[in-house]
Amino acid sequence: MPASSSATAPPQWFAGLVVVFTAAVLLLSYWPARNLLSSHQRMNMSFNPFHLVNTYGAFGSICRTRREVVIEGTDESPITEQTVWKAYEFKGKPGDPRRLPRQWAPYHLRLDWLMWFAAISPGYALPWMTPFLNRLLRNDPATLKLLRHNPFPQSPPRYVRAQLYQYRFTTVAELRRDRAWWHRTLIGRYVPPMSLRKVASPPAD
Repeated sequence: MPASSSATAPPQWFAGLVVVFTAAVLLLSYWPARNLLSSHQRMNMSFNPFHLVNTYGAFGSICRTRREVVIEGTDESPITEQTVWKAYEFKGKPGDPRRLPRQWAPYHLRLDWLMWFAAISPGYALPWMTPFLNRLLRNDPATLKLLRHNPFPQSPPRYVRAQLYQYRFTTVAELRRDRAWWHRTLIGRYVPPMSLRKVASPPAD
């Protein structure tokens, strides 16, 4: 025997509450929607005290240029203009311009991700960049497992440094001519050459 309509239909007060709540959400959505279409968006902004409809985002803006920190080492001493520097390669982030960009999603290469932030804001890397370079100077096995290529497999380098480059994808003509996926331009020094002794020594008074 089918159930009566009075037993299955929601009570009128509940239906009225849903209508009122829906209308309130639509009304409060006006300001976040206007912000979304604005040329001066405000990210992670609360537009009302109820926190029902707001704006959320991991990043308020994305860079239009790509900068990368390239870490290099050498076993030569002393350092001169003719010193040969060898680059460490990361698993995902751009390094060698001839290397095809990799896709690792959904796996998260956290060190590569941190290096991206370091290129955007050097201050962000202050707490961990020096300890990271210190471990490279020691050929720390756990640290080297996070990298794709260690140019000093037999013995650790005497010095390491970091250079800041600006990367862009090559054009079709450049790719055919140079067999390179990236074109990079040196911006300048990111971390000056440092040795294990220099890293371990206490700061001067």
